Amino acid sequence: MDSKPNGKFYIPESAMVIVAHPDDIEFSCAGTMARWAQAGTRICYVLCTSGDVGIAEEGMTRARAAEIREEESRKAAEITGVKDIVFLGEPDGMLTATLDLRRKLVRELRRFRPEVVVTGDPTVVWAGEGYINHPDHRAASLSALEAVFPAAGQPNLFEEIEQQEGFKAHKVRKVYVTSWGDATDYVNIEDTIDIKIEALRAHKSQMNDWDPADSIRQWAGERAKGKEMAYAEGFRVVTLVDDKTWEEKYAKK
Repeated sequence: MDSKPNGKFYIPESAMVIVAHPDDIEFSCAGTMARWAQAGTRICYVLCTSGDVGIAEEGMTRARAAEIREEESRKAAEITGVKDIVFLGEPDGMLTATLDLRRKLVRELRRFRPEVVVTGDPTVVWAGEGYINHPDHRAASLSALEAVFPAAGQPNLFEEIEQQEGFKAHKVRKVYVTSWGDATDYVNIEDTIDIKIEALRAHKSQMNDWDPADSIRQWAGERAKGKEMAYAEGFRVVTLVDDKTWEEKYAKK
């Protein structure tokens, strides 16, 4: 059972996940992506950086780290059932919500034309007693939201994207914001939590001697408490285009 007002599991035709780093998706929403992929949803991952400062080993270069982490992301996506993955190549650790990044994301939104966009919450700074939310996470999430609304759907904004590449303006139906504790919707990932764990394990450069299985099950179990499911991922869901308008004007266009 999923925690939804009508008790039904929502399956979008297409979805795009926009995050800062390799492994952000696997930590946050890979269980949901695996469920959607199994149900036939087209999914695209957009990673703003390639995590090029994320391997703290002597002699490691940023270029080599980017290669390693991009390959790990491709393996994780394959495990989850996702084939389309884009690396924007922004500098890891220095990501900012610039107009240039917004334009790049608008291009990807117009190219892929997702029904749903999944991203983080740019307002989260304090994340528990032992963690400060990474500034790259906040910058990626803010840029994603600014690209989704109103930019991607405005044909006279970044009009060069259509003029040069033919990608027309596109309106997103829903935004799923991965939640740290104020979720409105919960997705049951009982059947895909093992996929989530295996996808996270694909990021070998980040795991060191740590196996994420116990922690992932603990966190997903905490989100599922009182919701008639064993494991869950939580989201705040914003509907930008109502169901009737979507079916009449935008579905399968």
